[in-house]
Amino acid sequence: MDLRFVLDPDLTPELREQLVDLWVDVTNAGGAVGFVAPVSAAEVRPVAESTLAGVAGGPDRLLAGYEGDRLVAVLVVADNRFHLKTHWRVLKRVMVHPDTQGRGYGVALMREAERVARSSGVEALHVTVRDGLGLDRFYRRPGYREIGRLPAALRLSPTDSRDEVLMWLDLPATAGPAVVTPRGRH
Repeated sequence: MDLRFVLDPDLTPELREQLVDLWVDVTNAGGAVGFVAPVSAAEVRPVAESTLAGVAGGPDRLLAGYEGDRLVAVLVVADNRFHLKTHWRVLKRVMVHPDTQGRGYGVALMREAERVARSSGVEALHVTVRDGLGLDRFYRRPGYREIGRLPAALRLSPTDSRDEVLMWLDLPATAGPAVVTPRGRH
């Protein structure tokens, strides 16, 4: 089945619950998306709502990937909220449902995020990665490069601290100066 992308879908109660469910499934399968397994919907929901507030009220954008009608992939293109950083964005909460992994959906999601960023005049994308899971190898496939590390910045437990790996993708302009265009609000 093909993956279909929707940029800035309506943030219906149904979509919000689907996002929470996806986040729980990804975390409990070992995904590094802000929690440590095991996690429940009750723990994820407040963080999800806070994340979606930045989308609903702007300036962040939600990119959702669907297999049929099922939400199977998502990421947030987050604005830096600082006037000296308007030319680049941060990708957050990059998730692909565990039972769809191995189909190329993760790389397709990253490529679509790159396309969205380019079409908005963004010059670079940044993503942070939890070390120790091999995720840096995944992000290298669509062209990201490691630009630094914050040693032991992520405390998963009292005896498990991980580096936060900083990854970067330059998006050279194809023609003319970059102009970041605003979007409508939900």
